Formats: sequence, C-alpha cells, structure tokens
Amino acid sequence: MNSLMLVIMLCTIVFFWWDSVGVKEKAREAGRQHCDRAEVQFLDDTVEFVRLRIRRNYHGQLRFYRTYRFEFSSTGAARFQGTIYMLGRTPDKVQMQAYPPAL
Repeated sequence: MNSLMLVIMLCTIVFFWWDSVGVKEKAREAGRQHCDRAEVQFLDDTVEFVRLRIRRNYHGQLRFYRTYRFEFSSTGAARFQGTIYMLGRTPDKVQMQAYPPAL
C-alpha cells in the first residue's frame, strides 16, 4: 500500500512539474506579445516564476494562479520590470512598470 501511495505522489509531482513548464511557456509568449504591442524590447526571452496561489476562475472552478516576472526596455539602456498573472493556463493580466518612451 505504501508503494502505491509513493507512485501516486510521484505521478502528481511529475504532472505538476510538466504543467508548470507549459504554463511558463505560455507566460513567456504572453509577455513577448505584450511587449510587441507596447513597442518595447522583451529582454532575455524569459520569465521568472514568483508566486503560486489557488484562485477561482470566471466559472467558479479552482485553478492555480501563477505570477511571473519579466524585464523589458524601451530605450535599450535601462531595464524595467513587468508582471504576468496566469490563471490556470490562461494569461489573466500583464502589468508593466512605468517607463520613458523611446526617442
């Protein structure tokens, strides 16, 4: 019985990890698209995981609410931070730090 519980826990951990990798990729793509629309540079082509919570989606279902951070630049000289909030596998919102316009 203990080995069955161990296998179930291991499968759960692997599934969570696999799901997290996919969500991180979607967050990276959401950050890149948001930067393209704002006409700024998405730096380092990556996002950093910050926080994990559980939250209800718009249909009342419980989902993981993940927060990711990324960096961008409007001038190429200074770095600014942005935040991506993922509700399940869907981008919920993207926020960007105030930045000076490019010349």
